[in-house]
Amino acid sequence: MLRRLTIRDFVLVDRLELEFKAGFGTLTGETGAGKSILVDALAFALGERADSGLIRSGSERAEVSAEFDLQGSPVAAEWLCAQDLDAAEGLLLRRVVDGNGRSRAYINGSPVTLAQLREVAESLVDIHGQHAHQSLLRNDAQRALLDSHARLNPLLDEVSAAWRLWREARALLDSAAGGAEALAQEREHLEWQVRELETLGFSLEEWASLNIEHKRLAHAASLLEGARFSLALLSEGDAACEVQVDTVTRRLDGLAEYDPALADVAALLQSAQAELAEAVLALRRYADRVDLDPQRLDEVERRIEAVLACARKFRSSPEDLPALLARWQERLTVLGETADIAGLELRVAATRKQYEDVAGRLSTSRAKAADLLANEVSRVMQQLALGGGRFEVGLVPLDAGTAYGLEQVEFRISGLSGCESRALAKVASGGELSRISLAIQVVTSQAASVPTLIFDEVDVGIGGGVAEVVGRLLRELGAERQVLCVTHLPQVAARANWQWQVIKSAENGLVRSRVVTLEDDARIEELARMLGGVEITSITRQHAREMLNIS
Repeated sequence: MLRRLTIRDFVLVDRLELEFKAGFGTLTGETGAGKSILVDALAFALGERADSGLIRSGSERAEVSAEFDLQGSPVAAEWLCAQDLDAAEGLLLRRVVDGNGRSRAYINGSPVTLAQLREVAESLVDIHGQHAHQSLLRNDAQRALLDSHARLNPLLDEVSAAWRLWREARALLDSAAGGAEALAQEREHLEWQVRELETLGFSLEEWASLNIEHKRLAHAASLLEGARFSLALLSEGDAACEVQVDTVTRRLDGLAEYDPALADVAALLQSAQAELAEAVLALRRYADRVDLDPQRLDEVERRIEAVLACARKFRSSPEDLPALLARWQERLTVLGETADIAGLELRVAATRKQYEDVAGRLSTSRAKAADLLANEVSRVMQQLALGGGRFEVGLVPLDAGTAYGLEQVEFRISGLSGCESRALAKVASGGELSRISLAIQVVTSQAASVPTLIFDEVDVGIGGGVAEVVGRLLRELGAERQVLCVTHLPQVAARANWQWQVIKSAENGLVRSRVVTLEDDARIEELARMLGGVEITSITRQHAREMLNIS
C-alpha cells in the first residue's frame, strides 16, 4: 500500500509530505483548492506523461516521490527481484522534471526508464479519474476491462500469437501465388551466391589463422636474424651475457666469505642465470623452427586474396561472409517452402485451426465472465438509484478473426426509462452514466490485484441518498484495500476512516496548496462547510456530527 507521498514544486504545491493510512480516506476542500493536483502528482510519480508546465512558478524543477509497503504487493516484489533492484526497505518511486520538459525516474535510488516505472506502477495503484466514464464508451476499453476483470490476458496473449502465425502463413501463401516467377529468379540468384561461398569454404577461425601465419612467413628472415642476433649476445662469444653473469656470480660467491650480505646478491644472480639459460634454450628452439618457405607464403597470400575477392564481389568484409552465408541459406529455406504451394495451404489451414481453437476458448471464457460482470454491476446499480436498469455485456461476432479474438465487447443498458437493451453510449444521461461508471469501477476494483485504489471525483452528478450508498460502497472496499477518494460530497466524506482537507492560500503573491489532517471538531467543521456552503450554522454542525456518528 501507499505509505508516503512527497511533493516538491509541483503546480501549486511547494513542499508537501503526506503520510497515508490503511482503509478508506477522503480528500476534500473548496473547488480549485488543488485536490486533483495531488492525484496528478501521484500519477506523475507512477509514470504519466510530463512537461515543464507541471513545475511551480519560479522553480527550476518539480519532484515527486511515492513510498510503498511491499507486503500487499507480491507482484511488485517479484518484479524488483527480476530487475535486480533492492527491495529490502520497500519500494520508493521518484521522478523529476526540469524546465526543458526532460524527466528522470528512479526506483529505490537506481535510475530506470519510464517504461520500467509504468510497469511496476501497474501492480501498485489503480487510479479512476473523474472522466473515466468517457473511456467506458469505447469498445476497445470495454473489451480490455472485461478481459482484465476476468484474468483473461494470458489467454488473450495466446490468441494474439496464434493470429500472428496465421496471418504470416497467409501472407507467405499470397506472396507465393502472386509472384512465382520473381521468387524463382530470386531463388536462382541466391543458389549461385550460396554455392560461391560454400565453395570458398571460409570461416572466421581460418581468417584469423591466415593473418597470423602470413605475418610470420612474410617476416621469417627478420625473425630468424633477430633470434640469431639475440643468441649471439646472450650465449655465444667471449663477451656473451651468460659468461659475464657467470663471472660476476663466481666473484661474489668468493667475496661472500668476507661479507655474508653479498650472498643474497649472488643468489639473485644465480636465479637470473637459470632464467637466462631457459631463454637461450627457447631461442635456439625457435631459430631451428623458423622456416623460410616462399612456397607456403605464396599459398597463404593466394588464399587471402581469394577471400578478399569474394568479399569485394558481395560488397562485404571477410569477417561478415559467414553471417552472409547463413542469411542467404535461411532465405533459401523460406523460398523453398514458398515453392511448395500445397504445403503452404496446409500451413495456413493448420494455423487457422490453431487460432480458431484458442480464440474459441477465449470466447467461451468471455461469455462466462460477461454474465458474472453483468450480474455484479446490475446489483450495484440498484443501490445507486438506477432501479429497473440492468447492465449487460454483449459479445458481437466479427466477420473475421482479429488479434483480440472473434468478437467485440459492447456494454449495454436495459430498463432505464423503459428502453430496450442498447449500447451504453446511446442510453445513459450524464448523471446516469456517472453512476453506472462508478458501479463498474467498484465491481472491477474488487477483483483487481492492486492494493491501492484512487477515485478522483467519480461521484460527480450524484447526491442525496445515492451519495450515502457511494460512501458505504467505498468504505466496504476500504476494508479490503487502501482507498482514497477526492470528493465534494459530505455523505461520502463522512463514511471515510480518515479525512484530509486541501486549502489554497496566497503568500507573497504566490498561490500554494497545503493539506491538513482533520480530526474531531475540524472534521465536523469541514463536513458542515460541505453541507452548508459559506455560512455554517449550529444546525449544520449538528447534522455533520450526526453523519459522523452514523458512519
